[in-house]
Amino acid sequence: MVDDILRTPGAVRDAERWTAHNYHPLPVVISSAEGAWLTDVDGRRYLDCLAGYSALNFGHRHPQLIAAAHAQLDRLTLTSRAFIHDQFADFCRELAELCGKDLVLPMNTGAEAVETGIKVARKWGYQVKGVAPGQANIVVAEGNFHGRTTTIVSFSTDEDARADFGPYTPGFTVVPYGDLDALAAAIDENTVAVLLEPIQGEQGVVVPPEGYLPGVRQVCTERDVLFIADEIQSGLGRTGATFACDHEGVVPDMYLLGKALGGGIVPVSAVAANADVLGVLKPGQHGSTFGGNPLACAVAVEVVRLLATGEFQRRSAELGERLRAGLEGLVGKGLVAVRVRGLWAGLDIDPALMSGREACERLAARGVLAKDTHGSTIRLAPPLVITEEEIDLAVNALAEVLAG
Repeated sequence: MVDDILRTPGAVRDAERWTAHNYHPLPVVISSAEGAWLTDVDGRRYLDCLAGYSALNFGHRHPQLIAAAHAQLDRLTLTSRAFIHDQFADFCRELAELCGKDLVLPMNTGAEAVETGIKVARKWGYQVKGVAPGQANIVVAEGNFHGRTTTIVSFSTDEDARADFGPYTPGFTVVPYGDLDALAAAIDENTVAVLLEPIQGEQGVVVPPEGYLPGVRQVCTERDVLFIADEIQSGLGRTGATFACDHEGVVPDMYLLGKALGGGIVPVSAVAANADVLGVLKPGQHGSTFGGNPLACAVAVEVVRLLATGEFQRRSAELGERLRAGLEGLVGKGLVAVRVRGLWAGLDIDPALMSGREACERLAARGVLAKDTHGSTIRLAPPLVITEEEIDLAVNALAEVLAG
């Protein structure tokens, strides 16, 4: 086939012409999907090894989730929080129970969940801890990715995300990720929270040293500081447990959730915490028109029920070991390092071979979609419905790319 009878080149050109260039997507134009597979406008199939940055943990168009969305579309889609709808309480209760917390505050996007967590922590600091007005600070980690609002990029250490978006919001102290001594030293009488990703996803699936998260939990308890875990990418089954914190038996004061919570159908995020934390909010102090809407709750409660069975956490743990074995076999054969936790992997390619972007382009040519980050690193995060054979297909495709 030549370009003039393929639909992809024209669709890519149109997207480039009419879209602000805040992303640099691969030249693949998807038209349909099922499970772990995507099909483009020219009929070519691809194995999805990104899963919408973990928003598609249950695969594309999971039947139970699609059925819930269809049923809700026929009844009620939006009321605003001015009223209560019949899906709201079930979602909040079941998610709270999954998290082991008293209360849930639903929002829409991951960044909104993070912003909510920041606001709640500050208010808790003033009203409960007794921090002087306007003095609250939050300790965060280098290499963090919590979203792209103006407040969040104020404490980003990624200059692409941060540069030229000032003036920046004060009230944050940045310390090295994984350095417990530095974190403890940064906490003072005005510190209200420590905000961390249990595993840093955008940074390249960086897993902290063993004992770090329990240490953070202990320091926060001793110093009367909230531990906020951003589990937006790492949570809800991705790492082989319900939450990445579970691997070390750590329970934060606040979970920030999103991505997979919407089942790959609608944007849903949430903050889960106990009443002594979330209870500081009163009517009119925080909200969202679409947060906790009927369609979102109908889908998200089914997501929670899928997780409550434990099936997807087990799949992620078991298949993650197969993924780990395959990837570790490529270290020294084009890979210089591999980090795997469940079905989530960061791979550092020898920069002398190729960039991460080039590797992803070559993988796409072999029918596997992945995403690069920070130069020569690529990330793999396939849907949790992927099979052993499909994992082997992805690893073999990567081996071919690395072999040239």
